[in-house]
Amino acid sequence: MDSLSRHLNRLFHLQENGATIRGEFIGGFTTFMAMAYVVLVVPDMLADAGMPRQAATTALILITAAVTAFMGVWAGYPVVVAPGLGISAFFAYYVCGTLHLPWQAALGAVFISGVVFLLLTVTRLRQMIIDAVPMDMKYATVVGIGMFIAFIGLKKCGIVVSHPQNFVALGNLTSTSTLLAVAGICAIGALVTRGVNSAIPLGIIGVTLIGMALGETPAPESLADIAGFAVPSPAPLIGALDIAAAVRYGLFSVIFTITVADLFDSIGTLIGLSRKAGLMDERGAIRNLDRALITDSAGVIASSVAGLPTVTVCLESASGIAAGGRTGLTAVFTALLFLMVLFFVPAVSLVPGYAAATAMVIVGAMMMRDVTRIRFDDFRVALPAFLTIVMMPLSFSIATGFGFGFISWVILHVLTGRAREVSPVMWGIAACFAVNFALRLG
Repeated sequence: MDSLSRHLNRLFHLQENGATIRGEFIGGFTTFMAMAYVVLVVPDMLADAGMPRQAATTALILITAAVTAFMGVWAGYPVVVAPGLGISAFFAYYVCGTLHLPWQAALGAVFISGVVFLLLTVTRLRQMIIDAVPMDMKYATVVGIGMFIAFIGLKKCGIVVSHPQNFVALGNLTSTSTLLAVAGICAIGALVTRGVNSAIPLGIIGVTLIGMALGETPAPESLADIAGFAVPSPAPLIGALDIAAAVRYGLFSVIFTITVADLFDSIGTLIGLSRKAGLMDERGAIRNLDRALITDSAGVIASSVAGLPTVTVCLESASGIAAGGRTGLTAVFTALLFLMVLFFVPAVSLVPGYAAATAMVIVGAMMMRDVTRIRFDDFRVALPAFLTIVMMPLSFSIATGFGFGFISWVILHVLTGRAREVSPVMWGIAACFAVNFALRLG
């Protein structure tokens, strides 16, 4: 056991990062608890696009585990890489739904966008983009992601709901599930305040068990409700992509949208999570960023071949980082837990959405602290930072918030005689977002 500990310490640099194997497991378990819902949600979306649901479930688990483990071992990042909900919805409901394209052609578009990602990465253009982001915008991205995470969590908890006139409104606080979620948020908050590292998973498990006791959440009645050993084959999806069809349909706008959205989703998320995990120094440089970006790019290509939409670094990784995950060992533990889901899909479904969402609210609150670092006394900085922060939750897109922030940063500096302070990369990024927004309007 000591030999294994020494090997893990050398491989993942645990001592250098102030991490322990126990802490990394807690981080991995917490991330898994916050991410488990994708196993149920994304395959449902893909089924609406005409893809076989069971095959999609198996493919999702395998790709998520493989790419996440590679991210942990090679890049050393405590993050999960999986199909994102936003891009999966775009794939299923716009490309395959509104445009009525076969899902095979849509997968071909994902493959092409993955190749573009990889080219941008190996030429270090993605690294240049991240280095060109001003520190104020990096802090704003962290805060915006925190608000986005919290907003999703509040919605999943039932604390806020949609409203036809006011857009959002207070949910039904007399609902048992909502009250359990509120109690869970308070309990986790108290545990965090007391310095309990496992506060988040304890809170999720506690809310789940209380929900079962009150009859709000179905309790397992037999072993079959916890485990099932018949693993569906992903064969119907593997290699089913049709690159020629994607080219034949002339999917430039689709490929461009997937590329831009995922490019800045992944960049924005990596900035936020790197800051949270202590991988970013005071100058804004991020450790092993090139390896993380190559892993992310290769993962997109692999996901299209496996029959899945674009994979990306997931926001929910912040839950595991907040619980103590600091190195790639967290990602490896999460990957192993995902592999176990192949045999325990029923057990994962026992954790209700309102219980898992409590972690998202807590993490959102934690990520707000960087707002104090933004130079709000300079309005050339304040307005772009503000738009970055508010547009992420209001547009339900990290990339959109990033785009509003970049475009307004360039415009304000030009209009106030500071155009020379805008780097060529910033100009290029703003132009890409302007084109992307124009294509959406078209």
